[in-house]
Amino acid sequence: MDDSPEHAPSKPLPWRLLLIAGLLVVVAGVALVLAERSTHRRTATATSVAETTPTSAPVSVQLTSKLPAWLAPGATLSLQGWTRPRVRVSLTVGGRRAAAVTAGPGGKFVIAAPLSGAGQVAVAIRAGGRVFPAGDLLVRPIRLAAVGDVTPGEGVSDAVSSHAVAPGYAWAGVGKLLRSADIATANLEGAIASVGKPVPDKQYHFRGSTRFLRGAATAGGLDVVTVANNHSLDFGRPGLLATLSAVRQVHVRSIGGGATLAQARRPVIVRVGGLRVALLGYTDIRPAGFDAGSATPGAAPAESSYVSADVAQARKHADVVVVWFHWGVQSAHRPDARQALLAETALRAGASLVLGAHPHVLQPLERKRHTAVAWSLGNFVFPSVGAATKTGVLLVALDARGVAGARLVPATIRGYRPVLNAPLKTAAALEHAWALSR
Repeated sequence: MDDSPEHAPSKPLPWRLLLIAGLLVVVAGVALVLAERSTHRRTATATSVAETTPTSAPVSVQLTSKLPAWLAPGATLSLQGWTRPRVRVSLTVGGRRAAAVTAGPGGKFVIAAPLSGAGQVAVAIRAGGRVFPAGDLLVRPIRLAAVGDVTPGEGVSDAVSSHAVAPGYAWAGVGKLLRSADIATANLEGAIASVGKPVPDKQYHFRGSTRFLRGAATAGGLDVVTVANNHSLDFGRPGLLATLSAVRQVHVRSIGGGATLAQARRPVIVRVGGLRVALLGYTDIRPAGFDAGSATPGAAPAESSYVSADVAQARKHADVVVVWFHWGVQSAHRPDARQALLAETALRAGASLVLGAHPHVLQPLERKRHTAVAWSLGNFVFPSVGAATKTGVLLVALDARGVAGARLVPATIRGYRPVLNAPLKTAAALEHAWALSR
């Protein structure tokens, strides 16, 4: 036998080495599995983040409403539009933030804010750090023009109904100023009717044609007339109802008279400049049978309880309340105690402006904070002589707080036609007339 090393038999490996080698193989396998799972988790997480991270595209805004031509101080400016969902949106007026909202889940937003001050202001929407201009907005007070007694009687209607005179003849000297108002109002003293008989026990009976009334509406620019006076039923209840119908036909609204007491006490509400202006009318000069009843036509009587209740109720539905009274003593240049009581009643109930008629001459204009009382506006389109020829157009600026300014533009009645003492010949002069200060 060959005993050389090349031919010697091999020895088995020790059992401890075999165990260690097996453990190493197992550890390596586990490490590979864990590493593969970790890689899958990182890949899945990265994918999830990529899918949920929002895009970095800039925010855009699309407005679906337009700016109004103008708004009054205290009115609410409202804009609506679309942007990205849940984006914060701000409204700026004149460079200052006025309001902010968060767009809804679909991206729609409605944003609103009350306005203050006056003038031309820039309006814009801000969202996502960007500015989206909405345009320029004019903020100015509501312009109300008030005049005194306008009658179709005493031959006035006959004169303007002739073929030689245009329907607007009586208003030629004042029409431009009245038509520039947002609300023009007057005391219509007489019936526009061909029906009815003159009521007995009365010295004067005034009535006229629809042609006269049409001129008052078009050339005179009247929007609201009060029929609460001592001539609206000169031709009885049929005459009053015909008058109310004629007023509606020329697109003018009436206060102070109706088919029932409830209708006579009902306000007219005019929406202008983003605000609501309510007008009411009452008469304290009450011939027998002229008062409206629960089921009978007539004028609204100036009872303090009616005035207080009606003004308070109107104030709930309007921003500003204006009250007409037919009151006082003819030819008296100062108000009396009865006028003072009724005016105080209206103001305490929430009225901002009180207008008066009947004395046929001017009485003072009084201002206090955000209220004003024109005790008597005198005659206007009315045959006049002496002191009664002095008249004017009361210009009043209104905002959400009440009266922001007021003044009387003087005029003189020539025959029966009012003419401004200083005619407003240019647009600039007309704007200057409305530049009212407190």
